[in-house]
Amino acid sequence: MSKVDRRITKSQEAIKKAVIELMSEKSFDDITIQDIADRANVNRGTIYLHYLDKFDLLDKIIDEHINELRVMCESAVEMDLDFVDSNVEWFEYFESNYSFFSTLLASSKASYFRSRFLELLIEEIKNDIDTTKVINRELNEEVLLQFIVTSFVGIVEWWITKGMPCPPRVIAVQLGILLDGIFNNNLSTFPKEIK
Repeated sequence: MSKVDRRITKSQEAIKKAVIELMSEKSFDDITIQDIADRANVNRGTIYLHYLDKFDLLDKIIDEHINELRVMCESAVEMDLDFVDSNVEWFEYFESNYSFFSTLLASSKASYFRSRFLELLIEEIKNDIDTTKVINRELNEEVLLQFIVTSFVGIVEWWITKGMPCPPRVIAVQLGILLDGIFNNNLSTFPKEIK
């Protein structure tokens, strides 16, 4: 990597870090490009060189995290990881990027991230659902898919906003047991028929 490329990367990282720090201090709507520039110790032109505006900057940060989670999903499939091991990787990622996720989930932009996260989960899980394997074959695939992804996102939000009350492995094991029960026909507590 050339010296210029390193400088660009360093500036972009400083800009991203600055916006996350500022979001923990005040509303995203109240943050200005000048605030970001001052915090990142760059000039406004440097920000505009890489981003259209603060919304584009936040979108790109969210995209990076969503893409990283997508790569982890693909890797988990390639390595044939079970739900627990793949969840551990995700929760360790959430833990290592706690300041971003906790700040974002506490901001007015949480709904945008939530919808992107839901889209990712739907995309990754929809092909794994086989209602013929579930004890209750009356379940609609779309209902089951929505139940799984909204529950998963809700648990992630709870875990992050509560300050990670248990280690990543513990929450991953808990979710892995639940997902295994859904996907591997271990839903013995479900009724046989839905009326």
